[in-house]
Amino acid sequence: MNEEWEDSPREECGVLGLYRPDPGNDPAWLVYLGLFALQHRGQEAAGICVSDGEQVLVEKDLGLVSEVFDEARLARLRLPGTEVAIGHVRYSTTGSNLRFNAQPLTVRSNKGILGLAHNGNFVNAKEMRRDMLDEGVVFQTTNDTEVMINRIARYSQLNLQEATAQTMHDLQGGFSVVLMDRHTLLGLRDGNGVRPLCVGTFAGGGFALASEPVGLAAIGARYLRDVRPGELIWFDRAGLHSRQVLEARSTPCAFEWIYFARGDSHLEGIDVHAARVRLGEQLAREAPAEAEIVVPVPDSGMGAAIGYSRQSGLPFDYGLLKNPYAGRSFIAPSQEARELKVRLKLSPTSAVRGKRVVLVDDSIVRGTTSRQIVALLREAGAAEVHFRVSSPPIRYPCYYGIDTAARKELVASTHTEEEIRRLIGADSLAFLSERGLQRAIGPAGLCLACFSGSYPAGTPEEQDSDKLVLEA
Repeated sequence: MNEEWEDSPREECGVLGLYRPDPGNDPAWLVYLGLFALQHRGQEAAGICVSDGEQVLVEKDLGLVSEVFDEARLARLRLPGTEVAIGHVRYSTTGSNLRFNAQPLTVRSNKGILGLAHNGNFVNAKEMRRDMLDEGVVFQTTNDTEVMINRIARYSQLNLQEATAQTMHDLQGGFSVVLMDRHTLLGLRDGNGVRPLCVGTFAGGGFALASEPVGLAAIGARYLRDVRPGELIWFDRAGLHSRQVLEARSTPCAFEWIYFARGDSHLEGIDVHAARVRLGEQLAREAPAEAEIVVPVPDSGMGAAIGYSRQSGLPFDYGLLKNPYAGRSFIAPSQEARELKVRLKLSPTSAVRGKRVVLVDDSIVRGTTSRQIVALLREAGAAEVHFRVSSPPIRYPCYYGIDTAARKELVASTHTEEEIRRLIGADSLAFLSERGLQRAIGPAGLCLACFSGSYPAGTPEEQDSDKLVLEA
């Protein structure tokens, strides 16, 4: 995904877990491969934790998977007879992008060493953390993940499964988690199933957990099913166990299909690429344009642009090319440099010259990058630029693990559609309706909080809503 675009929501996180993978495969290497497949979900930090039933080893750092793990670092995780391993790729949605916030987190407790990796946010984390601090609990990080792992550890009279189940009742928000001790792998989702998690099996009888099926496929595991909303699942030598801890009120995040999940994934039984094509088809029905070609903003607008082209009958063309070598490490010290950054990453082609263009993207957050892309097309000779967005206007922040910026920074929360059109310099602008979004994706219930302001899994206190709140 395009971490660099200010006009798309920022990534969340990806998690992976293995229990007794097929003999002959190095579990740390398998987690490494799986994290590569989930790299689109988080590009700030990466980590792996492994156990052979006795030792527990952790390696993590800031950077992409390929930057954090070289052969020497993977070799330090190579334990003969490894039974359990978990991994994480991070985008910071609570706490700064600092090394001590990288995951998996580990703690020593009366249950032994625990390791935890988390995707999502706990909306009552500050309140719980404050109470624990008052009781003398020490925190080493400023992310909400540590609240959960400390909460589990503090239920000292309960076994790991019971302590985790009780903690699921204590926490509110949207989250999926993989958790391990020396001998056991656990996975869980919040009761609304806002964040995804799925189960896979190895041919030799082992199991795997991953944020998306693409993480399973990369390590040779066969997709079995999604973890149900509110379900706690665990694996030990007796096999797979399941407990429905929370009442299931399924409202998965719509942005998983709009933008976050990889196009070759299936979530909740719904093909991600096919859903994006349907979003574009529905957008063409709702917002036709007098134009000659359909152009995607790469790569996030690709599927929707295909659908718009099919439904409208307008030809699809690559009017913008993405520079594959302009990585995330490009530093932009000023506003002028940030504007040049767009030109480094995207360049228009001759396909737009003299043409009336339908430009398709998945979302508009602040509007700054959209304005620059429209300007690029005009400089390349586009006669008209009609901007079409395959999601509704983002008017509210996400509290469940997506960094959509504060509400005051969301252009749709402070501007009308016509004002946004003028701001980005398009000849016309249209967003997909919420009803059209629901129809295109399919599930009976979706989390549409960033569009509607209706939060199915709870909200933090207003003063606790900043992503750096735990750093106070």
